[in-house]
Amino acid sequence: MKILKAVLPVAGLGTRFLPITKSVPKELLPIIDTPILQILVEEALSLEIEEVIFVISPEKAAIREYFSRDLKLEKNLKQKNKTEAIKKISTIQKAIKFSFVEQKEALGDGHAILQARELVGDEPFLVLFGDDLIVAKKSAAQQLHEVWQEKKSAVIALIEVEQKETQNYGIAKDKFRSENLVEIAELVEKPKPELAPSNLAIVGKYICPPEIFAILEKHPSESGEIRLIDALKELIKTKPIFGKICQGKRYDTGDKFGLLKANIDFALEHPELKEKIQNYIRTLEF
Repeated sequence: MKILKAVLPVAGLGTRFLPITKSVPKELLPIIDTPILQILVEEALSLEIEEVIFVISPEKAAIREYFSRDLKLEKNLKQKNKTEAIKKISTIQKAIKFSFVEQKEALGDGHAILQARELVGDEPFLVLFGDDLIVAKKSAAQQLHEVWQEKKSAVIALIEVEQKETQNYGIAKDKFRSENLVEIAELVEKPKPELAPSNLAIVGKYICPPEIFAILEKHPSESGEIRLIDALKELIKTKPIFGKICQGKRYDTGDKFGLLKANIDFALEHPELKEKIQNYIRTLEF
Protein backbone atom coordinates (compact mmCIF):
# COMPACT_ATOMS: atom_id res chain seq x y z
CA MET A 1 0.00 0.00 0.00
CA LYS A 2 1.37 3.40 -0.96
CA ILE A 3 2.07 5.94 1.77
CA LEU A 4 -0.19 8.90 1.00
CA LYS A 5 -0.28 10.82 4.29
CA ALA A 6 2.30 12.30 6.63
CA VAL A 7 1.77 13.38 10.23
CA LEU A 8 3.99 16.15 11.59
CA PRO A 9 3.60 16.65 15.37
CA VAL A 10 4.59 20.27 15.97
CA ALA A 11 2.72 21.23 19.14
CA GLY A 12 5.74 21.49 21.45
CA LEU A 13 6.48 24.69 23.36
CA GLY A 14 10.07 25.10 22.15
CA THR A 15 11.29 26.25 25.56
CA ARG A 16 14.95 25.73 24.62
CA PHE A 17 14.62 28.63 22.17
CA LEU A 18 12.91 31.17 24.41
CA PRO A 19 12.36 34.09 24.14
CA ILE A 20 11.83 33.89 20.32
CA THR A 21 9.41 30.97 20.69
CA LYS A 22 7.02 33.14 22.68
CA SER A 23 5.67 34.24 19.31
CA VAL A 24 7.46 32.16 16.62
CA PRO A 25 7.07 28.35 16.62
CA LYS A 26 10.52 26.76 16.78
CA GLU A 27 9.63 24.71 13.69
CA LEU A 28 9.46 27.96 11.72
CA LEU A 29 12.96 29.02 12.73
CA PRO A 30 14.95 29.27 9.51
CA ILE A 31 17.90 27.51 8.01
CA ILE A 32 19.15 30.43 5.90
CA ASP A 33 15.74 31.57 4.56
CA THR A 34 13.69 28.37 4.77
CA PRO A 35 11.88 27.18 7.91
CA ILE A 36 12.84 23.80 9.31
CA LEU A 37 9.23 22.74 8.86
CA GLN A 38 9.23 23.48 5.14
CA ILE A 39 12.32 21.29 4.71
CA LEU A 40 10.42 18.45 6.40
CA VAL A 41 7.42 19.02 4.14
CA GLU A 42 9.76 18.82 1.15
CA GLU A 43 10.99 15.50 2.57
CA ALA A 44 7.40 14.26 2.66
CA LEU A 45 6.98 15.41 -0.94
CA SER A 46 9.93 13.20 -1.92
CA LEU A 47 7.50 10.28 -1.37
CA GLU A 48 4.75 11.99 -3.38
CA ILE A 49 2.71 12.32 -0.19
CA GLU A 50 -0.74 13.74 -0.97
CA GLU A 51 -1.62 15.18 2.44
CA VAL A 52 0.43 16.57 5.31
CA ILE A 53 -1.35 16.64 8.66
CA PHE A 54 0.09 19.10 11.17
CA VAL A 55 -0.65 18.48 14.84
CA ILE A 56 -0.39 21.93 16.37
CA SER A 57 -1.21 23.59 19.67
CA PRO A 58 -3.84 26.37 19.74
CA GLU A 59 -1.00 28.91 20.11
CA LYS A 60 0.69 27.93 16.84
CA ALA A 61 -1.56 29.67 14.34
CA ALA A 62 1.60 30.93 12.60
CA ILE A 63 2.17 27.43 11.16
CA ARG A 64 -1.31 27.43 9.65
CA GLU A 65 -0.69 30.90 8.22
CA TYR A 66 2.71 29.96 6.79
CA PHE A 67 1.30 27.06 4.80
CA SER A 68 -1.63 29.07 3.43
CA ARG A 69 -1.29 30.98 0.17
CA ASP A 70 -0.86 34.74 0.42
CA LEU A 71 -2.57 35.90 -2.76
CA LYS A 72 -1.99 39.58 -1.98
CA LEU A 73 1.76 39.04 -1.68
CA GLU A 74 1.80 36.90 -4.83
CA LYS A 75 -0.01 39.65 -6.74
CA ASN A 76 2.48 42.25 -5.49
CA LEU A 77 5.44 40.10 -6.53
CA LYS A 78 3.88 39.41 -9.91
CA GLN A 79 3.51 43.13 -10.55
CA LYS A 80 7.23 43.50 -9.81
CA ASN A 81 8.06 40.54 -12.06
CA LYS A 82 9.65 38.61 -9.20
CA THR A 83 8.87 35.15 -10.54
CA GLU A 84 11.51 33.33 -8.48
CA ALA A 85 10.14 34.84 -5.28
CA ILE A 86 6.63 33.71 -6.24
CA LYS A 87 7.89 30.15 -6.74
CA LYS A 88 9.51 30.18 -3.30
CA ILE A 89 6.32 31.13 -1.49
CA SER A 90 3.69 29.24 -3.49
CA THR A 91 5.12 26.03 -4.98
CA ILE A 92 4.61 23.84 -1.91
CA GLN A 93 1.14 25.21 -1.22
CA LYS A 94 0.09 24.17 -4.73
CA ALA A 95 1.73 20.74 -4.56
CA ILE A 96 0.13 19.21 -1.50
CA LYS A 97 -2.93 19.31 0.75
CA PHE A 98 -2.36 20.66 4.26
CA SER A 99 -4.61 19.72 7.17
CA PHE A 100 -4.45 20.82 10.79
CA VAL A 101 -5.56 19.25 14.05
CA GLU A 102 -5.01 20.64 17.52
CA GLN A 103 -3.39 18.97 20.52
CA LYS A 104 -4.96 20.96 23.32
CA GLU A 105 -2.95 19.25 26.09
CA ALA A 106 0.73 18.26 26.07
CA LEU A 107 0.25 14.58 26.87
CA GLY A 108 3.13 13.09 24.91
CA ASP A 109 4.25 12.53 21.33
CA GLY A 110 1.94 9.52 20.96
CA HIS A 111 -0.99 11.63 22.10
CA ALA A 112 -0.12 14.16 19.39
CA ILE A 113 -0.12 11.44 16.72
CA LEU A 114 -3.43 10.11 18.06
CA GLN A 115 -5.06 13.46 17.26
CA ALA A 116 -4.53 12.73 13.55
CA ARG A 117 -6.35 9.38 13.66
CA GLU A 118 -9.53 10.52 11.94
CA LEU A 119 -7.66 12.23 9.10
CA VAL A 120 -5.24 9.34 8.54
CA GLY A 121 -7.90 6.64 8.56
CA ASP A 122 -7.10 2.97 8.07
CA GLU A 123 -3.84 3.29 6.16
CA PRO A 124 -0.10 3.41 6.88
CA PHE A 125 1.43 6.85 7.33
CA LEU A 126 4.73 8.69 7.60
CA VAL A 127 5.64 10.50 10.83
CA LEU A 128 8.20 13.31 10.81
CA PHE A 129 9.10 15.12 14.02
CA GLY A 130 10.21 18.73 13.78
CA ASP A 131 13.68 18.44 15.34
CA ASP A 132 15.35 15.94 13.02
CA LEU A 133 16.82 16.77 9.64
CA ILE A 134 18.83 14.26 7.65
CA VAL A 135 20.48 15.68 4.57
CA ALA A 136 21.16 13.07 1.91
CA LYS A 137 20.85 12.49 -1.83
CA LYS A 138 18.02 10.09 -1.05
CA SER A 139 15.78 11.53 1.65
CA ALA A 140 15.38 9.67 4.95
CA ALA A 141 11.67 9.26 4.13
CA GLN A 142 12.59 7.56 0.87
CA GLN A 143 15.05 5.29 2.68
CA LEU A 144 12.32 4.24 5.14
CA HIS A 145 9.83 3.77 2.32
CA GLU A 146 12.10 1.31 0.54
CA VAL A 147 12.02 -0.87 3.65
CA TRP A 148 8.24 -0.48 3.95
CA GLN A 149 7.74 -1.59 0.35
CA GLU A 150 9.70 -4.77 1.04
CA LYS A 151 8.55 -5.61 4.58
CA LYS A 152 5.09 -4.00 4.93
CA SER A 153 5.83 -3.46 8.63
CA ALA A 154 6.59 -0.48 10.84
CA VAL A 155 9.93 1.18 10.07
CA ILE A 156 11.98 3.41 12.36
CA ALA A 157 14.84 5.72 11.34
CA LEU A 158 18.08 4.94 13.17
CA ILE A 159 21.52 6.49 13.39
CA GLU A 160 24.68 5.17 15.00
CA VAL A 161 25.87 7.21 18.00
CA GLU A 162 28.77 6.98 20.41
CA GLN A 163 28.05 4.69 23.35
CA LYS A 164 28.24 7.60 25.80
CA GLU A 165 25.36 9.32 23.95
CA THR A 166 22.83 6.48 24.30
CA GLN A 167 21.31 8.11 27.39
CA ASN A 168 19.97 10.88 25.15
CA TYR A 169 18.01 8.60 22.78
CA GLY A 170 15.64 5.72 22.47
CA ILE A 171 17.86 2.76 21.55
CA ALA A 172 17.05 -0.23 19.34
CA LYS A 173 18.38 -3.68 20.18
CA ASP A 174 18.91 -5.56 16.93
CA LYS A 175 17.56 -9.07 16.44
CA PHE A 176 19.08 -9.28 12.98
CA ARG A 177 21.17 -6.84 10.96
CA SER A 178 22.11 -6.81 7.31
CA GLU A 179 24.16 -3.75 6.35
CA ASN A 180 21.85 -0.79 7.11
CA LEU A 181 18.67 -2.81 7.71
CA VAL A 182 17.83 -4.01 11.21
CA GLU A 183 15.05 -6.20 12.54
CA ILE A 184 14.41 -4.81 16.00
CA ALA A 185 14.21 -7.10 19.02
CA GLU A 186 13.63 -4.47 21.69
CA LEU A 187 13.34 -0.70 22.21
CA VAL A 188 14.87 0.91 25.29
CA GLU A 189 14.24 4.51 26.33
CA LYS A 190 17.42 6.50 27.13
CA PRO A 191 19.53 3.73 28.69
CA LYS A 192 22.73 4.47 30.59
CA PRO A 193 25.73 3.78 28.34
CA GLU A 194 26.78 0.71 30.31
CA LEU A 195 23.25 -0.75 29.96
CA ALA A 196 22.56 0.19 26.33
CA PRO A 197 21.91 -2.89 24.15
CA SER A 198 23.43 -1.18 21.10
CA ASN A 199 24.45 2.22 19.74
CA LEU A 200 21.50 2.37 17.32
CA ALA A 201 19.59 5.54 18.23
CA ILE A 202 16.04 6.35 17.16
CA VAL A 203 15.51 9.64 15.33
CA GLY A 204 12.17 11.29 14.65
CA LYS A 205 11.12 9.58 11.42
CA TYR A 206 8.79 6.58 11.20
CA ILE A 207 6.40 4.72 8.96
CA CYS A 208 3.57 3.40 11.12
CA PRO A 209 0.78 0.94 10.34
CA PRO A 210 -2.77 2.08 11.19
CA GLU A 211 -2.92 -0.43 14.08
CA ILE A 212 -0.68 1.92 16.05
CA PHE A 213 -3.67 4.18 16.82
CA ALA A 214 -5.53 1.51 18.79
CA ILE A 215 -2.38 0.75 20.77
CA LEU A 216 -1.74 4.42 21.52
CA GLU A 217 -5.30 4.79 22.76
CA LYS A 218 -5.04 1.86 25.18
CA HIS A 219 -1.51 2.17 26.56
CA PRO A 220 -0.74 5.42 28.39
CA SER A 221 2.43 5.36 30.49
CA GLU A 222 2.45 5.46 34.29
CA SER A 223 2.82 9.24 34.10
CA GLY A 224 -0.36 9.49 32.02
CA GLU A 225 1.53 10.48 28.88
CA ILE A 226 0.99 8.57 25.65
CA ARG A 227 4.36 7.79 24.10
CA LEU A 228 5.03 6.47 20.61
CA ILE A 229 7.94 4.31 21.83
CA ASP A 230 5.61 2.57 24.30
CA ALA A 231 3.15 1.81 21.50
CA LEU A 232 5.95 0.42 19.34
CA LYS A 233 7.07 -1.79 22.24
CA GLU A 234 3.55 -3.19 22.33
CA LEU A 235 3.32 -3.58 18.55
CA ILE A 236 6.57 -5.56 18.42
CA LYS A 237 4.94 -8.31 20.50
CA THR A 238 2.74 -9.25 17.55
CA LYS A 239 4.40 -7.80 14.44
CA PRO A 240 7.99 -7.26 13.34
CA ILE A 241 9.44 -3.74 13.41
CA PHE A 242 12.39 -2.78 11.25
CA GLY A 243 14.99 -0.08 11.59
CA LYS A 244 16.75 1.69 8.77
CA ILE A 245 20.18 3.11 9.58
CA CYS A 246 19.74 6.26 7.54
CA GLN A 247 22.52 7.50 5.32
CA GLY A 248 23.22 11.23 5.34
CA LYS A 249 24.13 13.99 7.78
CA ARG A 250 21.77 14.43 10.70
CA TYR A 251 21.02 17.70 12.48
CA ASP A 252 19.15 18.07 15.77
CA THR A 253 17.51 21.41 15.11
CA GLY A 254 15.75 21.31 18.48
CA ASP A 255 19.17 22.13 19.94
CA LYS A 256 20.71 25.59 19.54
CA PHE A 257 24.09 24.25 18.48
CA GLY A 258 22.44 21.80 16.08
CA LEU A 259 20.51 24.61 14.41
CA LEU A 260 23.66 26.73 14.15
CA LYS A 261 25.58 23.82 12.56
CA ALA A 262 22.79 23.35 10.02
CA ASN A 263 22.86 27.04 9.10
CA ILE A 264 26.64 27.04 8.66
CA ASP A 265 26.66 23.86 6.57
CA PHE A 266 23.75 25.00 4.41
CA ALA A 267 25.46 28.39 3.92
CA LEU A 268 28.61 26.59 2.74
CA GLU A 269 26.50 24.96 0.00
CA HIS A 270 24.46 28.07 -0.89
CA PRO A 271 25.43 29.59 -4.27
CA GLU A 272 25.09 33.18 -3.03
CA LEU A 273 26.63 32.66 0.41
CA LYS A 274 29.28 29.98 -0.04
CA GLU A 275 32.20 32.26 -0.85
CA LYS A 276 31.18 34.91 1.66
CA ILE A 277 30.90 32.47 4.56
CA GLN A 278 34.20 30.80 3.63
CA ASN A 279 35.94 34.17 3.59
CA TYR A 280 34.36 35.14 6.89
CA ILE A 281 35.40 31.90 8.59
CA ARG A 282 38.98 32.50 7.46
CA THR A 283 38.99 35.85 9.33
CA LEU A 284 37.99 34.29 12.65
CA GLU A 285 40.56 33.80 15.37
CA PHE A 286 40.26 30.68 17.52
